[in-house]
Amino acid sequence: MLHAVISDIHGNLEALEAVLADLDRRRPASVVCLGDFVGYGACPNECIERLRPRIEVAVLGNHDVAACGGMALGQFNSDAASAARWTGVQLTPTSRSYLEGLPYSVVWREALLVHASPSAPREWNYVMSTADAGEEMGTYGEALCFIGHSHYPGAFDHDGRRVRYTRIAELPLEPGHRYLVNVGSVGQPRDGDPRAGYLLYDDDARSLRHVRLEYDVAAAMGRIRAAGLPAFLADRLQWGE
Repeated sequence: MLHAVISDIHGNLEALEAVLADLDRRRPASVVCLGDFVGYGACPNECIERLRPRIEVAVLGNHDVAACGGMALGQFNSDAASAARWTGVQLTPTSRSYLEGLPYSVVWREALLVHASPSAPREWNYVMSTADAGEEMGTYGEALCFIGHSHYPGAFDHDGRRVRYTRIAELPLEPGHRYLVNVGSVGQPRDGDPRAGYLLYDDDARSLRHVRLEYDVAAAMGRIRAAGLPAFLADRLQWGE
């Protein structure tokens, strides 16, 4: 069956609406979210409200924790910290309660879901190299782990001898291999491509597909500016950085 794995929406309602419209066309059997519903963008509650009824399972992201007051903002740059404080004020009690109830990791359909790194889900480490991935892949037993956090889509493939990295859009899952897959970002891509991103996982065909979608970037930028959030958080959306 076909499943959708999304991550890092970051309060970007325009990007999320584009992804949800695509999901309505594809009709996956389930949708899961790897966290960072909020942060940076101007529509935290709207994104949670739109996503929550669609999600089979979700995990917690670091910006979700920060908005709920669960981590020191000294770990963030000044723009991210400003957005976290703003988001914390904006969250409704219902949205806050939902985020606070999410787990840091979960096993779903024989795959591990975690926002940042499987070895330390609460420490928000980045997995950016084959060396990083090799260490991480020794810490979980599943053949497949989905992550977000870096906003950079791609897959690490361990064939039992070494780890390779690929950014190809469609990836068959080979028998006997283990994978650590970054599903990219819905609301704030950083790979130089401003289009919203998410992942399709076919657990029958054993394949993955990275999907990119155009959305109304200008409208999302306008919302951020109108909310009084740092201008860079709006500008970066057009660059995909």
